[in-house]
Amino acid sequence: MNSLYRWFLAFHLISVIAWMAGVLYLWRLFVYHVEAKEQVVKDTLAMMEFKLSRYITMPALIVAFILGVAMIAYNPNLLHYHWMHGKLFLAFLMVGITHMAEAVRKKLLKGECRYSSKTLRILNEVPTILMVGIVLLVILQPF
Repeated sequence: MNSLYRWFLAFHLISVIAWMAGVLYLWRLFVYHVEAKEQVVKDTLAMMEFKLSRYITMPALIVAFILGVAMIAYNPNLLHYHWMHGKLFLAFLMVGITHMAEAVRKKLLKGECRYSSKTLRILNEVPTILMVGIVLLVILQPF
C-alpha cells in the first residue's frame, strides 16, 4: 500500500469515527429533546443538536466522503470487490440516516416533530447496525 493511500485511509477512518460519534449522539439527543418537559431544557438540547450537527457530524461526513472518493480514485480496483459494493451501499444508507437526523433536528426546532421517543430510540439503533455492517465488510472482506 502506497504512503499517500495510507494517509487517505488514516484520515478517512478518523473522520468516519467523528461522523459516527456525532450521528449516534445526535439521535440520542433527539430522544432527550422529545422527552423534555421544560422549554429551557428543549432550548439547550436544540443548541447542542445544532452545534453537534454543524461543527462535527456534517463536516466529518464530508471529509469521510471526500477521502473515500480519493482512495477509490487512487485505487479504482477497489470497485471490483463485492464487499466494497456492500460497504458503499451501507455507507449510502448511513448518509441517508444522517440527513434524516438533520431533518428531524429542524422539525424539533420548529416543534413539528411527530416521532415518539420510542421511535427515536429505534432510529438511534440504525446507525449502529449500519456501522457494524460496514466494519465487518471492510475487515472480513467476504465474497
